Amino acid sequence: MEKAGFVGSDWAGLAVAVVGVVGTLGAALLTQNRADRIKRLELQATAEQHSEERRHAETLLRAEQAQARHREGLELRRRCYIDLNTASRHFLTAMTNYLHALRHADDGDIDASLAQLETSRFSYRDTYAEAQMIAPHSVLRTAGIAKTQLNNAYGKIKRLGPSLVGVTTDLQALEDELHAKVWPHVGAQKNAMRSDLGVETDDE
Repeated sequence: MEKAGFVGSDWAGLAVAVVGVVGTLGAALLTQNRADRIKRLELQATAEQHSEERRHAETLLRAEQAQARHREGLELRRRCYIDLNTASRHFLTAMTNYLHALRHADDGDIDASLAQLETSRFSYRDTYAEAQMIAPHSVLRTAGIAKTQLNNAYGKIKRLGPSLVGVTTDLQALEDELHAKVWPHVGAQKNAMRSDLGVETDDE
C-alpha cells in the first residue's frame, strides 16, 4: 500500500514537472512569438517610414524640378521680351530717323537712314518670329497688333519715300502718325510682356 502511494506520488511529481516544463516552454514560446511579432511590427513600421520618406523626397524633387522649369521658362521669356521690345523700338526709331532725313533732303543721310531702317526691320522680324515660339497667347495678341501697326507704317513710308524729299507737311503727318498710332501699341506690347513676367506695368 505504501508502495502504491509512493508510485502515485511519483506520478504526481512527474506530472507537476511536466506541467512546469510545458509551462516554461509555453512561456518561452509566447515570449518568442511576442518578440517576433514586435520585431515584425517594427520592421513594417520602418519600411513604411522609409516608403513615406521616399515618397516625400520624390514629391520634393518633382516640386524642385517644376520650379526649375518655371525659372528657366521665365528667363527664356525675359530674354525674348527684351529683344522684342528693343527691336520694336529700334524699328520705330529708324522709321522716324528716315522721315527726318527725307525732310532735310540730304542724300547721304537718306541712304544711311534707309539702310538702318532695313536692318532694324529684319532684326524686328527675326525677334518677332522667336517670340511666336515662346510668348503666351496673351502677349502675342498685343504683340501682333503692334506688328501690324509697325508694318503698316513701314509700308506707307516705303511707298511714299523719295517722292517726299523736302515735303515737310506730308513728312510731319507721317511722323505724327507714328507717334499717335504706332508708339502706343509698342507701349502696350511692353506692358503685356512685363505683366507676363510679373513686373509692374506702366498703367500700374
